[in-house]
Amino acid sequence: MGFLLDKIKKVRPLFQKGGRFEKLHSVFDGFETFLFVPEEVTKKGSHIRDFMDMKRTMTIVILALMPALVFGSWNIGFQHTRAFGIDGWSNIQLFWFGFLKLLPLIVVSYVVGLGIEFIAAQIRGHQINEGYLVTGMLIPLIMPVDVPLWMLALSVAFAVILGKEIFGGTGMNILNPALTARAFLFFSYPGWMTGDMVWIDGLVKGGALDGYSGATPLALAKAGEMASIPSAHDMFFGFIPGSVGETSVIAVLIGAAILLLTGVGSWRIMLSMTLGALGMGYLLNLIGGNDYMQLPAYYHLLMGGFAFGTVFMATDPVTSAQTNTGKWIYGALTGVMVVIIRVFNPAYPEGVMLAILLMNVFAPLIDHFVVNSNIRRRLKRVKTT
Repeated sequence: MGFLLDKIKKVRPLFQKGGRFEKLHSVFDGFETFLFVPEEVTKKGSHIRDFMDMKRTMTIVILALMPALVFGSWNIGFQHTRAFGIDGWSNIQLFWFGFLKLLPLIVVSYVVGLGIEFIAAQIRGHQINEGYLVTGMLIPLIMPVDVPLWMLALSVAFAVILGKEIFGGTGMNILNPALTARAFLFFSYPGWMTGDMVWIDGLVKGGALDGYSGATPLALAKAGEMASIPSAHDMFFGFIPGSVGETSVIAVLIGAAILLLTGVGSWRIMLSMTLGALGMGYLLNLIGGNDYMQLPAYYHLLMGGFAFGTVFMATDPVTSAQTNTGKWIYGALTGVMVVIIRVFNPAYPEGVMLAILLMNVFAPLIDHFVVNSNIRRRLKRVKTT
């Protein structure tokens, strides 16, 4: 690494002001700061001294995503062998089959997304932010694994340009970029995102064995086929059809533990969103009315992308509420909305995406009321003394 650092220092003047490649300074700086910790420090003004910078934060989130990625890759192979009656594959074979199916999506996500980020930073003359390192990994994990790559590229471009850069880039966007990409694909090409069939390569467009159902648990619940919903055991461990990173709750919980232990993830949002969904689920159980309303409340925590969305999407520090009280309100309302959308809206088997995007929009308003409430309470306390 010392040799590489020496080489970078040697060519650095070429990309600085007055150098031959001055216009490419943002691109060079992006590569340099990705490989090594920046040499500059804050020299004036009020600032916080902390070992956690954007690079370290993004690295921790990517590490937290690895259990879901590894299991999801294995599950692609597992569902493929189940559908086509293939026996004798080892766990390594199952993983590599799935990973090789997932790899093109990861490559396209990063190439298109980072390419746009580099261009935007170069035009503005700003530094390239590491925020897309996480978004680029999240997008393939919540997309159909057999989606055409041009559709994925279009979704990524829409999310980065209209969902992020148009607002000023990382830290300024009001919607989660990964969910924005998924929403674009959902509404533009609904045939690939209906949730009616398993999103495993070869099953939607190929010919599975007779009698094999590729329907996801949410699609079965929406159709009223409660007896066909997989067991809580299978949904918890992830032996079910679904998006790559969303099927295994236990893999997501491992990632949640990493985020919580490092202080990167918000436990308030995770806990309140879970309690909100459970509370709404139990309320519907009491009301009754149809089979879906009588579905055990805890099933909503195991089905679809609830766990993944709770841990990795709703806790996005940019698009979620910022105040501690606001995080409780934001998380609880998101959990309630997930269950309401799932049960009462026949067009959307999955409610996590729409619930989080909706609450992203209201997060600043929640913080506004929380801050104003605190100000009024303190003013009242001052007047009484």
